[in-house]
Formats: sequence, structure tokens, C-alpha cells
Amino acid sequence: MSREIATFAGGCFWCMVKPFDEQSGIEEVISGYTGGSVENPTYEQVCSETTGHLEAVQITYDPTLYPYEKLVETYWTLIDPTDAGGQFYDRGESYTTAIFYHNDEQKKIAEESKERLGKSGKFKKPIAVKILPAKTFYPAEEYHQQYYKKNPMHYERYQIGSGRAAFIQQHWGNRHE
Repeated sequence: MSREIATFAGGCFWCMVKPFDEQSGIEEVISGYTGGSVENPTYEQVCSETTGHLEAVQITYDPTLYPYEKLVETYWTLIDPTDAGGQFYDRGESYTTAIFYHNDEQKKIAEESKERLGKSGKFKKPIAVKILPAKTFYPAEEYHQQYYKKNPMHYERYQIGSGRAAFIQQHWGNRHE
């Protein structure tokens, strides 16, 4: 099996794992931090908005079963791509959105997909997601990994209470149920 890595920041990393984790061809989804300047940051450091890191997920996938184009298309359906200040209830740099590309092909696919989404008329505001070169990815603390499985009740309340579930339903329908 061929394996590749994709990295996406979409606000709270808890909310970014489940939709990818349930897809055939996705081998692993890790919650963590990337884009900043501090080595091995902690959750508290990242949330302090002093490290430059974003909460993100790193996905190991088989591109023959789940191509990068499909990963990017799934990513758009998990976020508010027009919000430059965070995602839903979570505000601040660490909760902003970005696609971190690992090679020129990923960069090209991400840029083209972003342009298509912007021209689609689906959103009235411009697409605010940054497309950036991948930096070192640091896995988050163990209690953040697979949060939706470890704490399903809290995870569901958070999805609803943050406004994410309603936004996704309004803009994308029942894609992730």
C-alpha cells in the first residue's frame, strides 16, 4: 500500500478527526499542532496564542483509495472557509484554517480547489483558508487523540454547541452523519 501525508488546520482538532477517520483509505488521523516556532508545544502553550501553531490533523492515507483531491474536498465541508478569525466558537490564531501542503502537487490541488470554491458562489465572503508549506507536526497530548471515541457525549455536545454542526448542515447537508 502506498502512503502519503496530508495536514489540515480547521479549528478544533477534535472536530476534524471523525469525518476523515471513518473513510476507507484513511490509515490514521492524528490531532496536533503545526505552523509555529516552538518545539514540542503543549496544548496550553498553543492556546496562549504565543507559539504561532494551529490546531491541525495529520492524515496518513492511501492515495489509490482516497486521493488528495478528495481529502481537500472533504476538508472544505468541515469548516467555515470564510472565517479568518478562528472557527465557530473557537477564536484566535490557533483555531484558524490552513491547508499545509507536503509537495508541489498538493499545493497545486489545494490552490485549484480553493479557487473553484471561491468562484462557486457557495459563500458570499472570500475564502480565507491559507495554503502553506508543511512545517513540523507535533502530535497533541494523548487525551486529545480520537476524542470523539473516548468522549462521545462531550464531543457531540461540542459539535452542536460550537455552531459547527449547524453550519455544516446548512451548507453541506448530511454528508458526515
